[in-house]
Amino acid sequence: MSKILVAGGAGYIGSHTVKELRKQGFDVVVFDNLSTGRREFVRDAELIVGDLEVKDDIRSAFKSQNIAAVLHFASLIQVSESYIHPRKYYTQNLTSSLNLLDEMLEAGVRNFIFSSSAAVYGIPKQIPIPEDHPLDPFNPYGQTKFFVERILQDYDRAYKLKFISLRYFNASGADPDGEMGECHDPETHLIPNILLSVLGRKENLDIFGTDFPTPDGTAIRDYIHVTDLANAHVLALQKLMASPRSEFINLGTNRGYSVKEVIARAEKITGKKVPVREMPKREGDVPVLLASKDKAERLLGWKLRNSEIETIIETAWRWHRK
Repeated sequence: MSKILVAGGAGYIGSHTVKELRKQGFDVVVFDNLSTGRREFVRDAELIVGDLEVKDDIRSAFKSQNIAAVLHFASLIQVSESYIHPRKYYTQNLTSSLNLLDEMLEAGVRNFIFSSSAAVYGIPKQIPIPEDHPLDPFNPYGQTKFFVERILQDYDRAYKLKFISLRYFNASGADPDGEMGECHDPETHLIPNILLSVLGRKENLDIFGTDFPTPDGTAIRDYIHVTDLANAHVLALQKLMASPRSEFINLGTNRGYSVKEVIARAEKITGKKVPVREMPKREGDVPVLLASKDKAERLLGWKLRNSEIETIIETAWRWHRK
């Protein structure tokens, strides 16, 4: 029986996707070096501990398994760090992706789901952002996603490797069953940092920028529940395997919340006051980022089931308290 290889399947979004894949009857093997992923998130799925920067590790995985498709989540993701250490990001994110794609071709595997980002668009000229929006990433992290997407287009043309690149950001929330959640180190995302601050694990919640051209001066972002994101990856895989055609698809909600709005909702749900500290804007931050969900709904039949901001915060709150 053929299997689905999930690179980075022990991480935050990857582990939730593995759970959804298995619910849909897919036989899954996780490939992860466990540098940021957690072994317990893999649960009872098959795990291969290996590194995408080591081609022999990848080759061995393909030789030992009958792989039909690959989902690629393994990458560095911190925008601010990518400014400080661009070499680290270009080396790791691009090398790992090229190694994985090359070993796929050697093994005759031609179906690929890529975890991309709305960061490929740069400063938006249209909100919500459609898939045909100009691509102009302005931070090294976004550039790495942009370059991989260009590589995928060339590999499709030259080698018939078919892909769906899913562009999203601000994955939020936790598994409704409480089995997995968000736990990065360091944690840079807003909602977990809000909850860590009210739990006393962080002294303050830093708000980076209060003078954006938005109604309350704080940045507006599109928050999507991680289980909805995971479901989109399963739908994309089903679509690709049934009708191999390469696509770029946004995963968004067409709805955004400001930092202050998210804080207010979190205070209501937790019953606790968030200790806020106002900080200067970070390099690369833009006022509003919202991704359109129209193509995902039309092409994949994707439906948002958990992405109300209250549901996102409630599931994350249960996870962080546990």
